[in-house]
Amino acid sequence: MTSAAEIVTQVERDDVRARWLLSAPALLIIFFAAIGPLFVMLAYSVMVKGDYGDVRFGELSLDGWFSVLFQRDIFDDTIGLADAHLSIFWRSVKLSLITTLVTLALGFPTAYFIATRPPHTREVWVFLVTIPFWTNLLIRTFAMQEVIRNEGILNTLMIRLGVIDQPIQLMYTDAAILFGMVYVYLPLMVLPLYASMEKLDFRLVEAGYDLYATRLRVLWRIIIPLVRPGIVAGSILVFIPSLGAYVIPRVLGGGKSMMLGNLIELQFGAGRNWPLGAAISITLMAMVMLALLVYVRNAARSGAQHG
Repeated sequence: MTSAAEIVTQVERDDVRARWLLSAPALLIIFFAAIGPLFVMLAYSVMVKGDYGDVRFGELSLDGWFSVLFQRDIFDDTIGLADAHLSIFWRSVKLSLITTLVTLALGFPTAYFIATRPPHTREVWVFLVTIPFWTNLLIRTFAMQEVIRNEGILNTLMIRLGVIDQPIQLMYTDAAILFGMVYVYLPLMVLPLYASMEKLDFRLVEAGYDLYATRLRVLWRIIIPLVRPGIVAGSILVFIPSLGAYVIPRVLGGGKSMMLGNLIELQFGAGRNWPLGAAISITLMAMVMLALLVYVRNAARSGAQHG
């Protein structure tokens, strides 16, 4: 005779089996569409590059991984650092971090402003924030090009105001890439911050003022800890696409200010070095994962300290 406990256990097993069967199609799609290409890149990174931009299957080599950070001299075969790659790595990380900080500095007051508006007007402000998403990224990038070029809106306005006498060369510089990424990714910072601030109990802010706390102290001890999930989410949403940006550095940075996305495209295109391109792609993914782990752990530890 079957006991009640055995019946419950069998029902739970059947439920788990049914859930796995129902989720199997989605899991297969995720594997072949997301995880599968990563395994392909990993396999390419340990193969020998072909003569015409492919790989030689069956021939293994770590030259792709070696070339990520090192290079051999073409004359005496000595080994040195790949200065060009390291400078691109540093530029990508630096611009991504600065973009994250600038969008946070601009997005935080913007989200706070929207969250403190009357409820019937907040949808209008959120709608205005999301309008740039209606336009293709390439078009938005070319629009920014018209703003910062020598004869663009920014230089023309400063000349007419008497701030400068000659146009400032912004195009094809790191500053141009920074302008473009801040403009494109700012909504990705505002929306998560607004989602957190909308749930904020502003009675706590009023209580802080009643206890004679300054505005800065209320911001640092009450508002920021409560909206920390929005800060973390917004920073992640900005930092990750900034690190792998391709269109913005290509259009605004030209050939002199490449980032990791452009370097990867170069290896799979004109460079005809698929193993190196695959190795850099895996390195980029590892950098993103490491940054996410460090950032989330620090945010969680800080959140625990603030209760």
